[in-house]
Amino acid sequence: MTALPTGVGTGIGSMPGVDAPETATVINGELDLAYLGELPGRGIGADMIGRMAALLVDMPIDTATWGYRLGSRGSSVARRARGFLGADLDAIEEVWDNAGFIGTGRPVKVQVAGPFTLGASIELVNGHKAIRDRGALRDLVDSGTEGLVEHVAEVNRRLGATVIVQLDEPMVGAVIDGTVPPLTRFDVIPPIALTDVAEALRSVAERVGVPMIVHNCGQPRWDLIEALPGIGHGVDVTRVLGDLENPDRVTLDGIGALIDRGDVLVAGVLPADREDRRARAETVATGLAALTDRIGLPRKVLAQNIVVTPTCGLAGAAPDWARTALGICARAGELLAADPQAL
Repeated sequence: MTALPTGVGTGIGSMPGVDAPETATVINGELDLAYLGELPGRGIGADMIGRMAALLVDMPIDTATWGYRLGSRGSSVARRARGFLGADLDAIEEVWDNAGFIGTGRPVKVQVAGPFTLGASIELVNGHKAIRDRGALRDLVDSGTEGLVEHVAEVNRRLGATVIVQLDEPMVGAVIDGTVPPLTRFDVIPPIALTDVAEALRSVAERVGVPMIVHNCGQPRWDLIEALPGIGHGVDVTRVLGDLENPDRVTLDGIGALIDRGDVLVAGVLPADREDRRARAETVATGLAALTDRIGLPRKVLAQNIVVTPTCGLAGAAPDWARTALGICARAGELLAADPQAL
């Protein structure tokens, strides 16, 4: 398995608007570590769960009153999701072809909903959350992994790229803690043990066989991160960067342990939903340098163990801020890679 590229900037996944060619142009114009953009503004089938509907093998997804539901046969939702995914792939392939990137092994990232967030977000045919049924959850893990392997192969075939996979797991903490909202207050959804969650995510990573990131826009689950060595982890570090004089010790210790074992911190450093007019690449880079100093890590880790990103997807951002934020992350990554000691 190839290591994750570091000392670079990238985005999390979603972007504003509905224009796939324009999105691909912006992402690939700003970033050395480009990614397959997601445009949830297009509606049903284009959001994180809808994107996964395009990848699941023999598990069709349809819509229900409160969102998505597993169906018994092919649905217009799955066809719509596959159409969006195809359009996104066509757009990035055209950009890469025009730029001469195809076949160069240039890295590209794809994002999909992780199995636990997927299971906590969709219903079974009886209306209960899929996460409540361990058999259904196992089926989702297997089906999603099979579809993801095929997706990675198609991206590689089209682009001749080094593919990186990001599993988006914003609900994994609720799954572990047993706080996923149930169908009714009498329909309690029991927690899933941390060891079982970690084992399932490790199996996905092993079967897909490419560099992997697990991203969680919420509170970092340092217990899960500790249980998943060899995988990059997306963490919002804005709070700790904002108060290095009195930092959260749990966060500092978690970051230190992650990097010290040789893994990659995918550091969320910019707000995703609003413009920060004070943000500069130099400020971001010096802030990350100060963070590593505060932890007591050598500055070489800035180039070897850090990727710079916004805190979450940019779907809710103004288009100008989305472009600016990606550019700041890219430039900050370049500064980390160039000369960490000079920051």
